Amino acid sequence: MPRLSMRGRRSDRATAQVDEETRAHVAGAASAAAAEVEGPPAVRPDATAAAFFDVDNTMMMGASLFWFARGLAARKYFTTRDMAGFIWQQAKFRIAGNEGSADDMHTIRENALAFVAGRSVAEIVQASEEIYDELMADRIWAGTRALAQQHLDAGQRVWLVTATPVELASIIAHRLGLTGALGTVAEVVDGHYTGRLVGELMHGPAKAEAVLALAEREGLDLARCTAYSDSSNDLPMLSLTGTAVAVNPDTELRAVARSRGWTIRDFRTGRKAAKYGLPAVGAAAVSGAAVGGAIALRRRDKFPW
Repeated sequence: MPRLSMRGRRSDRATAQVDEETRAHVAGAASAAAAEVEGPPAVRPDATAAAFFDVDNTMMMGASLFWFARGLAARKYFTTRDMAGFIWQQAKFRIAGNEGSADDMHTIRENALAFVAGRSVAEIVQASEEIYDELMADRIWAGTRALAQQHLDAGQRVWLVTATPVELASIIAHRLGLTGALGTVAEVVDGHYTGRLVGELMHGPAKAEAVLALAEREGLDLARCTAYSDSSNDLPMLSLTGTAVAVNPDTELRAVARSRGWTIRDFRTGRKAAKYGLPAVGAAAVSGAAVGGAIALRRRDKFPW
């Protein structure tokens, strides 16, 4: 009997891994499909090379979703208590990662975007534009923005790759003058969010799947592309491209970058690093997931689907 039980547990883990890989693939394909741009430049002298930038703590100080949630809270989308529950839930996701319990991961995935359930896409896009201008614009790392500009000046396209909803990610990319964005895709029915994800959160392996899908669609040579991130969670994406750069790296990514000879760029200094270290544990925890948990539970009665 013990052997059967152990075999059963191994089978469950294998099934969970297959399911996760499938969700990541679906999320990547959906994100690449949603990565529309306003129009290609008139001349693209280097059409097969591109750059991919993570957002949280790489392009922006702290987590874009934290500031997004804060802006929505100010607009009475949810309460301060919900906000506290949201931070705890996402910190738990950040710490547990894929090693969290199946129940925890299922809850987070199912509730990741429940806070926009029932809202129209147009409403959320308008709120996103306002929130970016109010809370995010001044938190862009000038050094990372300059790196992106170097690629643009070389005739290369530049995409953001982030767990942030693709609508907000696209606004950030547009404001920065970049090509476009790969982000978490939420299911939409009749112009309104259902609160469900399409596939997986744009996190870890899903980012790599999105970059692969976009590269195939756009005819990119990944060996000539560059990826930038602060987090070891993005190693699947960083390992895809010919060049990887660790920007404001966490401890694990810094060690990997050194061992592989990757360039390390750190725009944090002294008190700045300490100041923005907190979002890396708390607020930036949402880089691995969106608003969920407590907020979702409170909204279930209102939006039962």
